[in-house]
Amino acid sequence: MTSTLEHRMTTTLEHVATLAARAGGSVVRQVRSVLEPGALPTAGAAVEPASRWLVVTVYRERAEIDTGNLPAPLAEYGDEIEVLVREAADAKGTELGARLRTPPPSGISGAAAKVRGDDPRAKLRSALRRAKQLLEVGEVLKVDPVPHGKRSATPGGLVLEAVTRRADREGVL
Repeated sequence: MTSTLEHRMTTTLEHVATLAARAGGSVVRQVRSVLEPGALPTAGAAVEPASRWLVVTVYRERAEIDTGNLPAPLAEYGDEIEVLVREAADAKGTELGARLRTPPPSGISGAAAKVRGDDPRAKLRSALRRAKQLLEVGEVLKVDPVPHGKRSATPGGLVLEAVTRRADREGVL
């Protein structure tokens, strides 16, 4: 009897979670359509790749960035990405953008990929940041280890370690 009840509760919770995810996605799409009118295709418009542009501003002149000879982190993607190079606003450097040609996974599989650290957009975002550093500085900068030894395993220290490990992939909010 208990296993049947547990099964029903699990099934119900899974159903509720699925409905909540769909509702959340719908809300996000509605908000995006208001905040970023060009981000979603309109009815009858040509469908572009599902991946949005990821853009960084590089403090270099437009002429100094050769799309045929991209830095290694972006060049490794080959034909998997589209690259955009244009002058930044107020002539303050150059915008370097990239997006995946194939749509990243969505729904539960997309969320699972993010949790596992396999999100293709996060990997592209990291490659774009590394390319920016190579173009500006000539090397990829890393966080130095703690100079005075190992941190104690406090809750704050564990959170800091986790954020530092993920910072190169997704940035710190």
